[in-house]
Amino acid sequence: MTPIYRFGRGLCRLMLLPWRVRALGIERVPLQGPLIVAANHISYLDPPALGIYLPRMLHYMAKRELFAVPGFGAAIAAVGAYPVDRGGNPMAAIRRSVEVLREGKAIAIFPEGTRNFDGRAPIQSGVSLLASLARAPVVPACIVGTDRARRFARVTVVYGEPMLDACANGLARADIEPFAQRVMAAIRALRAEAA
Repeated sequence: MTPIYRFGRGLCRLMLLPWRVRALGIERVPLQGPLIVAANHISYLDPPALGIYLPRMLHYMAKRELFAVPGFGAAIAAVGAYPVDRGGNPMAAIRRSVEVLREGKAIAIFPEGTRNFDGRAPIQSGVSLLASLARAPVVPACIVGTDRARRFARVTVVYGEPMLDACANGLARADIEPFAQRVMAAIRALRAEAA
């Protein structure tokens, strides 16, 4: 974990104090090796809430437009985010993510592809493809409460057991989509632990 990431994480903890973020299941998250943390995405608060209590650095894919915002773009790049051109070639984002994973780092992704307020967005298969190409475990995570951010509702992040399907030999092409569906089902199932 870099010093700038530690500083940014501390700043995010302060920023999120009004929401009383609590994290459950942190002990399930592997501390070393490549890792994909896959979570639901309902609010702009989700990325910082997902990573502020984890004992390892998370690298985030972020839409390219965010890097053009003065100050903000430099800040997210400094804490390990990397740009994704959502209208461009998706393979560039996949290649960059696989590079990060092969360096033994952890990435956070939102399998629905963008913020989704009702949990019914179609699931992208990128999480499966990344897990397969990098032979990385996937830790499902469910974020609850950020949809009520305006009222400073309590936010809970629940981390699930690592899904190891792709670690040994990757996934067969026919297993890519079903694995993505299982990841999303695991994310939804964690909601019960947040109560």
